[in-house]
Amino acid sequence: MRFQFAHNNLNVLDLEKSLAFYEKALGFAETRRTVKEGFTIVFLGDGVTPHRLELTWLKDRQAPYDLGDNEFHLAFAVDDYDAAHALHSEMGCICYENPAMGIYFISDPDGYWLEIVPAAR
Repeated sequence: MRFQFAHNNLNVLDLEKSLAFYEKALGFAETRRTVKEGFTIVFLGDGVTPHRLELTWLKDRQAPYDLGDNEFHLAFAVDDYDAAHALHSEMGCICYENPAMGIYFISDPDGYWLEIVPAAR
């Protein structure tokens, strides 16, 4: 038996705001959308790998999600780390930096942390 990644899910409070963020911050594009009476699911892709990020919007959700201590995160490798850092600095979404490790984190509109790492060299 063999398992492989299909996608990761994040629940979002404002779908359009989140879609705009992921497009600008990471260059992700919508690959599929499911709209039902009480929810909308949008899958985003990076255009390179088969992995998808699923954003779920619940119609009746009004309060921000409780992310606890926010120790969970997704990591993204980037081919131009300096350009990515400049973009994210301009966007004001860098929430934590660790220069000694050569990484930093950005925060999406719902407060999820996304780790940015340089692509393997």
